Amino acid sequence: MKIIMIYDQIQSGLGTKDDTMVPLTGKKEPIGPAVMMEPFLKEVDGHVTACLCCGNGTFLADPEEVSRKLCAMVNKLQPDVVMCGPAFNFADYAGMCAKVACDINATTKAKAFAAMSVENKDTIAAYKDKVAIVETPKKGGMGLNDALKNMCALAKALADGSDTAELEHKFCFK
Repeated sequence: MKIIMIYDQIQSGLGTKDDTMVPLTGKKEPIGPAVMMEPFLKEVDGHVTACLCCGNGTFLADPEEVSRKLCAMVNKLQPDVVMCGPAFNFADYAGMCAKVACDINATTKAKAFAAMSVENKDTIAAYKDKVAIVETPKKGGMGLNDALKNMCALAKALADGSDTAELEHKFCFK
């Protein structure tokens, strides 16, 4: 199973919370949370083929254009699944994850979902009926390994074309 991860500048390691204008870029290797996810990916025969990222400010300056470019990159790379996040409790990043996951599902053959913590209640309320959003802890919170394992389980089910209703009920915001 080929997976693409979508990150902001912080999760990608390309900037801090103040470096919001990092341009859209990508790496053809696991970075950020994808590295921590490796043991869980092995359990589901998955591997991260690319990590795409941009700064929150870059996304907020033109969300439609950035999302369109991310979807074009996904189309070119042809993953089975795209994981947008984990955004933890970062509001701007959570909004980017939810929108981009929705757009990927609408415009590409890949299946996408978002991941974030409960603190992003406005984004969750706006998108939970449009895209699966896996619950994660806030940054530094307990339960990150469980959340990463849940993300991998959902990715595997999506890639296999399985019914994901039970997993979404267990792992996602309703």
